[in-house]
Amino acid sequence: MNDETRQKIALFRYSILAPLISGTYDSTKSKKAFFRDAALRIYTNPRGIDTRLSAATIERWYYRYQRDDFDALLPKRRNDTGHSRKLDDDMIEQIKYLKKEYPRIPATLIHQKLISNNTIIKGEVSLSTINRYINQLNRENRFTNNKDMRRYERPHINEVWCGDSSVGPYLTIDGKKHKVWIIALLDDASRMIIGIDVFFNDNMVNVMSVLKSAVSKYGRPKRLNFDNGSSYKNKQISLLAARIGTTLNYNPPYTPTGKAKIERFFKTLKQQWMSQLNMKDFPSLDALRLSIVEYVRSYNQREHSSLNGMAPIDRFFSESVIIKRLSDEQIEKSFLLEIERRVSADSVVIIDETDYEVHYRYSKQRITLRYSPDLKEVFVIDKHSGEMIPIRLLNKHENSKIKREKISLTGGEN
Repeated sequence: MNDETRQKIALFRYSILAPLISGTYDSTKSKKAFFRDAALRIYTNPRGIDTRLSAATIERWYYRYQRDDFDALLPKRRNDTGHSRKLDDDMIEQIKYLKKEYPRIPATLIHQKLISNNTIIKGEVSLSTINRYINQLNRENRFTNNKDMRRYERPHINEVWCGDSSVGPYLTIDGKKHKVWIIALLDDASRMIIGIDVFFNDNMVNVMSVLKSAVSKYGRPKRLNFDNGSSYKNKQISLLAARIGTTLNYNPPYTPTGKAKIERFFKTLKQQWMSQLNMKDFPSLDALRLSIVEYVRSYNQREHSSLNGMAPIDRFFSESVIIKRLSDEQIEKSFLLEIERRVSADSVVIIDETDYEVHYRYSKQRITLRYSPDLKEVFVIDKHSGEMIPIRLLNKHENSKIKREKISLTGGEN
């Protein structure tokens, strides 16, 4: 089992525990009740298989997490890995592709195609397994015209933060127009904008930048509410939520009402801020950033009709005692990006076309790296101890002067 598979399993386990860890489960019920309730549900595991879990298993995972945090949910490594009879990621992607391109294709033909292109060996994965996964896909893609949609508001701050991206004004730099993206976070109970920034790209790194600023100032939320865009629904955001103890919620497709408050803010932003901008006054993205930050400061201090005349900032800090802040060290560790790379024979890994040097004991191995988005800090995660070991940029000239360590081929004495 490789590190990516282990991580997917750990995230699956965390998703089951998240309501209890983040405090979104009914506080009037006991932990034992949570474990019993969770055991009644059917879950789809990372291999796409429907499964049930015992209350004892879920309880064991919970206390492991309480003792050793997220890494305690990682499955232990095995040396006797064999051939799996379940669907792996490659099989799942091929099945999804075939169903998308040929919606009426039967499971029998998909099974035959997977065998003919050597994705699976005959007898390794049964037709019933393929058919069961296709039935699951059909259930996930089945929508009704009528949905139970209700207006709601969380009673306390930091219970839910809603995040979204919107196209902003076009910025002209050196005679060339650039599209600007606005990424914002809103606290559901207070309507306060707790994070906002402008970027030339709507991507995961920029979303994490806004999240980091908000968590640093206002603590961690119990739940993050996003849409299904690739900037928000990805491995890095899932890992971040698990590390800070937050639940992720994604709005179902075609349900814009799930993020109505943040959408309404963007509408107000465009009417009151963007409509009055003279883009000739902004020679750079930094200048535009100062303008939007000043607008948001004013917005947070204005009375809000849905808050009974209170300003968002006053409503938010009226419950300042429930803010759960993280230490600077926790924040820095939690917001590191994570990737896997294979080390070359001469102990080099590449991140964003930049060469980094690791200890020679990792040569020819696949390793896990964590790094800050600006690449000022890069660490290798030791597989045995879990220690974060800093690595440095490759320096060929310096290496030419270093005496290599000699390896003894015999262990005996003369």
